[in-house]
Amino acid sequence: MRQVMLYPGEDGFWIAECPSLTGCISQGRTKQEAIVNIKEAIAGYIASLEEDGLPIPEEHFEAVVVAL
Repeated sequence: MRQVMLYPGEDGFWIAECPSLTGCISQGRTKQEAIVNIKEAIAGYIASLEEDGLPIPEEHFEAVVVAL
């Protein structure tokens, strides 16, 4: 299980980012498409680490909402 940040990009696409996997970012025209794409990106990222015999980073991200 991985936490994903989802936010609108400047170009109208939705950005999906997995902070615990450095550089694991995807996008989609809709939120749902971005979620499908980031799931695929996470799976590929982890498969690549496993293939190279590298450790898989643990989930360590914590989200906090701050109201101003």
